[in-house]
Amino acid sequence: MGMGTGARGTLKGAVATAVLGAGLAIFSAAPTWAQDLMGQPTPGGIGLQPAASPLKHDAHFFHDVILLPIITLITLLVLGLLVWIVIRYNKRSNPTPARWSHNTTIEIIWTVAPVVILLFISLFSFRLLFAYHDMPEPDVTVKVTGNQWNWAYEYPDQSVSEYISNMLPEDEARARGVPYRLAADEPMVVPVGKTVRLLITAADVIHSVGLPAFGLKTDAIPGKVNETWFKAERTGVFYGQCSELCGVDHAFMPIQINVVTQAEFERWVASKGGSMTPPAVAAAGGTAAQAQAGTTGAPVVGQATTGPEAGGTSIPTAQTATTPTAPAAAAQPAPAAAPAAQ
Repeated sequence: MGMGTGARGTLKGAVATAVLGAGLAIFSAAPTWAQDLMGQPTPGGIGLQPAASPLKHDAHFFHDVILLPIITLITLLVLGLLVWIVIRYNKRSNPTPARWSHNTTIEIIWTVAPVVILLFISLFSFRLLFAYHDMPEPDVTVKVTGNQWNWAYEYPDQSVSEYISNMLPEDEARARGVPYRLAADEPMVVPVGKTVRLLITAADVIHSVGLPAFGLKTDAIPGKVNETWFKAERTGVFYGQCSELCGVDHAFMPIQINVVTQAEFERWVASKGGSMTPPAVAAAGGTAAQAQAGTTGAPVVGQATTGPEAGGTSIPTAQTATTPTAPAAAAQPAPAAAPAAQ
């Protein structure tokens, strides 16, 4: 039995009301979208995490200003073509279909246009890729090793030995008021405003360091060291995760980075038994001090050796190659003997 006109009108009205209500609900949620959490996922969020480093700002620009408008225009163009074809070339509007199957002009357009679009995108894509590989002079180096299933961090320049970072148990995370499955018991600690170089590898299978707020996702591969960097623009706690399926406990490998002030970072290094003086500099300073004290066995400028083995005479030591010395005085010839009296 067919549906009456009144019933159809009621159904259309209900559908329109439902669509309008859904649209209003979406737009009313817009303020919630704007309140994104820094350094961690936002419940119900639809965009990228807020940027906290220069690389992530560049990634935001590439996504929001370059890719998204192009994708939107292409989608609208295809949708418009589909609607136009459905209306213009349906059986009622076009009872006699055309017999041609090729059009040179159209084929040239749909070949050249995508090439031009891709070339335009590549200009910004390559610039962003270059920024990721053009690391400034690093201030801090952290070696990151992925294990099944936790992370290990080491600071070679500060002599901080490798330590293991595990996910906080749920009850402890709830008690601390931190996000479960994101918070770690031993976070990575870095100073704010400093270039941090990450040397990333793995001990067993392939893992991946994913840090959304810093715009990083770098694979950790056994037997290979990948390098990336970031510079945190603000202090705070930032969370990431392993972004490569690595085994049964893949979901329990969070990455927590505490960005602190320089003074706090130095105190943390001291608490870990490290030092802000790089090992190479410390070793060089110790060698110089030993040389100055004459305890290395090397000759010291101005030092004299006396004793029975030297015949009780003072023997000046050789000058070091790095200390300028005055030229030795030329040996004066002994005066000639006076002639015998005649």
